[in-house]
Amino acid sequence: MAGGFHEAALGRELCDAGDLPRHRHSAGYMTLIIAGGYGEAGDVGRFQVRPGDLLVHRPFEAHRNAFGRRSAEVLNLPLVDCPHLAAFNRVADPDSIVHLAERNPIAAARAAAAAAAPAPGEDDWPDSLATALRTRADLFRIGHWARERGLAPASVSRGFRRLFGTSPERYRAEARARLAWSRIVRTGQPLATIACDVGFADQAHMTRFVGAVTGRSPARWRPAKCVQDDRMTRP
Repeated sequence: MAGGFHEAALGRELCDAGDLPRHRHSAGYMTLIIAGGYGEAGDVGRFQVRPGDLLVHRPFEAHRNAFGRRSAEVLNLPLVDCPHLAAFNRVADPDSIVHLAERNPIAAARAAAAAAAPAPGEDDWPDSLATALRTRADLFRIGHWARERGLAPASVSRGFRRLFGTSPERYRAEARARLAWSRIVRTGQPLATIACDVGFADQAHMTRFVGAVTGRSPARWRPAKCVQDDRMTRP
């Protein structure tokens, strides 16, 4: 799983007790919890899930799962086009979604998205730090953030890695890489401009992390015309 992708199989799945280390999915999908529960900590937050919860995993997001001594049964559904759907939701009637999925998984995914109501995630210092790492592209300093809250920077780094399975610095770089990837495939902006806008030091820095997160370089994600135009705009 490290250095590659761990694709989720669609349909019902029984998750055994234990921990699943941080892993990444190239294809997006949704997970409806049918029975049991577990903890998930990933690129969009940290959640304790139970039956009726719906998790949304978008392309190239990573997370780790902590089952402890518990197990869980889940229903993995295809990710439908619902850009405003929250990462963590509640579904009032999960049984109806499960029954519909037996006949038509796409219809079940759409029904789940339509019925989903946002649910609160965890709310502690690791979650506040994760939010800041995902959303701030300024000169955010993790050590300064920790000291403002009376926390030792080294303890913050260790605690964050224990919960999320990666360092705060890499978490931030991968969040920027996913944002850059989204702009690369959806706009014709020059790559150097995108790198600057999302907070990378330069285009080479962005290229390294986009390649690590998505498995392909920024240029390979671009249609041929966009690549040609981008080269023409470079100094």
